[in-house]
Amino acid sequence: MYENKKRILVFFFIVSAIVIMADQLTKSMVSEFIPLGASETVLPGFLNLVHVRNSGAAFGVFADRGNLTSRAILSAISFLALSAILWIVISQPLERYSLIGFALFFGGAAGNFLDRIIYGEVTDFIDIQFRGFHWPAFNVADAALTLGAIIFCVRILLANREST
Repeated sequence: MYENKKRILVFFFIVSAIVIMADQLTKSMVSEFIPLGASETVLPGFLNLVHVRNSGAAFGVFADRGNLTSRAILSAISFLALSAILWIVISQPLERYSLIGFALFFGGAAGNFLDRIIYGEVTDFIDIQFRGFHWPAFNVADAALTLGAIIFCVRILLANREST
């Protein structure tokens, strides 16, 4: 039993570390090669690389540059979420897809948490638009958080479907 839990934790931390490293590396590259506020077209009419900063939560919620209270609240929420995920992964039996979802969610939350603690804001750079629809800029951490949430939703829907 202990050996299995050890393997589960190693897997969880490897996936989380890959997300954190990919997130931090891409944000660093954007910060170095794309001036703040600039945009580089990758696929015309669909994908741009931009360099924007977000001092708030997703989509700029709670964005108030220079407000230490907002920064502290967002950092505390992130810390509590990371702690809760660790507690669940360590203490609860999880099947494979839930573990992957938690690892993606942890890695994404940790990547943005690091930015918020170190820089006071998060670097976003993926800018997608399609047929007049424009999605707010996001980053690798946000993509991992979203993918983790999708995995959770699918698992819940499948569990509900199986129980009926």
